[in-house]
Amino acid sequence: MQLTHLDERDRPKMVDVSDKNTTSRVAIASGLITMSPEAYDAVVNQTAKKGPVLQTAVIAAIMGTKKTSDLIPMCHPLNLSGVNC
Repeated sequence: MQLTHLDERDRPKMVDVSDKNTTSRVAIASGLITMSPEAYDAVVNQTAKKGPVLQTAVIAAIMGTKKTSDLIPMCHPLNLSGVNC
């Protein structure tokens, strides 16, 4: 079976997707953070020395979403209609 992103010598190549129809897509990401009780209290009580941790995380998530095609090799940029954090 020939994969579309590999050439005849099994080297990676970009595939032209300009003729593809627009499709509705949803991506869901999750993670687990382990921290000390003191760090948890600082986040919950918004007393962290470096500022609002959760608000900073939301901004980072949105920025990461917008830069996905730059960060993942062979990923085509997609138009985004929204990001929910």
